[in-house]
Amino acid sequence: MATNFETPEQVRTWFLNAMAALWPLAEGSLSLRSCPCIRKSCSACERGEGHASYVLYAGSGNNRKSTYVPKEIAPQIATAIENGYRCQELIHEAGVRYVRAVKHRRASEKSQGSNLKGRKRRDVK
Repeated sequence: MATNFETPEQVRTWFLNAMAALWPLAEGSLSLRSCPCIRKSCSACERGEGHASYVLYAGSGNNRKSTYVPKEIAPQIATAIENGYRCQELIHEAGVRYVRAVKHRRASEKSQGSNLKGRKRRDVK
């Protein structure tokens, strides 16, 4: 039973095509926060409601940044974050597929090399 193996080039092509579909792309988390404003007699703040706004939190390690996101584009940013998670999944899958492809190529090259050596020995006799 023949098994189809990918080449490293095929894995690269698959990965680039899959990544092309992942736009927009973002990493982080989108939060709806409610904060008081700076006005002294704001009725919303006096009622304890505050002012709602979306924020994108992103960064690595201790370097975390927040970016204001207008509510009109919050759904687009949420899609970008989902695409960011999918991007990480694709990177993981690409790594596994690439290792398999390189291992298969290496095994094929070794077996072809041993076949050639055996033929040379027979020719010498």
